[in-house]
Amino acid sequence: MDKRPARAKLWSDIGLFYCAAIWGSTFIVTKGALDDVDPVVMVAIRFAISAGLLLPWVLRRKSLARHLREGFYLSLFLAALYLTQTTGLLYTTASNSGFITGLFIIFVPVFMYLFRREKPTKMQGLSAALAIAGMWLLTGGASGFNLGDALTLIAAAAYAVHLIVTDKYVKAEADPVLLAFHQFWMVAALSLAIALLRGSPLGVASVNGWGVILFLAVFPTLTAFFIQMLAQKHSEPFKVGIIFTLEPVFAAAFAWTWGGEEFLWVKAGGGLLIVSGMLIGELSRFDFRRALRKEVLPV
Repeated sequence: MDKRPARAKLWSDIGLFYCAAIWGSTFIVTKGALDDVDPVVMVAIRFAISAGLLLPWVLRRKSLARHLREGFYLSLFLAALYLTQTTGLLYTTASNSGFITGLFIIFVPVFMYLFRREKPTKMQGLSAALAIAGMWLLTGGASGFNLGDALTLIAAAAYAVHLIVTDKYVKAEADPVLLAFHQFWMVAALSLAIALLRGSPLGVASVNGWGVILFLAVFPTLTAFFIQMLAQKHSEPFKVGIIFTLEPVFAAAFAWTWGGEEFLWVKAGGGLLIVSGMLIGELSRFDFRRALRKEVLPV
């Protein structure tokens, strides 16, 4: 019996847990550095470094201009995601940001209906209801919903659209390295342009700020991207989705321990409802009848 496929699946699952954990850590890390650098400038530098690190592989491609159009479309949603999420951290907690960003799973069926006329299932409706109730508890209702929470909600919506459009391009056999590179440098350019228009200070005030930006560029942006891409060759999409629901859990855990944010039971309950909604959203994609018949899964 060849143990290589089982071993590859094990390592891919470990890689996906790494992605969820490293992405979860970014919320408190990013928030801690915003005293040293403007959020828009942070995004610009972060993605410029990531693009530069990808350049050696890009230069091996025959056509550097390939996927420019696709990269441009994706960069708009990626920039919307990170600019709103990072700016939102100025006004909301890292734990709130992590949980609200996790609502992207709830937005996916909404946009699938708008773009492809695929009607949400009853399970997806239930997941949305749980997530909305969770956000109500998490933010303290309408009176507690602040600018940072609103910006992060926009980030979650942008995340969902980015996933859907990326899926379309990847299934069309797009080169993932070029697709990532064009997104990275375009997000950097767009963020820099916005920073200049706003008159934002372009400097980074401390060594710690630079350390955080380098961490964000290398680990959650670059390495996690490639690990996710490789891991998805061996892991079922259903399993990938389930593992990724742990991202907001990691975000809250880092915020409440390492970050020193106050733990409140009502907010923890709201976060639990959001994660439950995410899990139900993923379960709605699973065909249990096919599983009982032991057919090829996951969806």
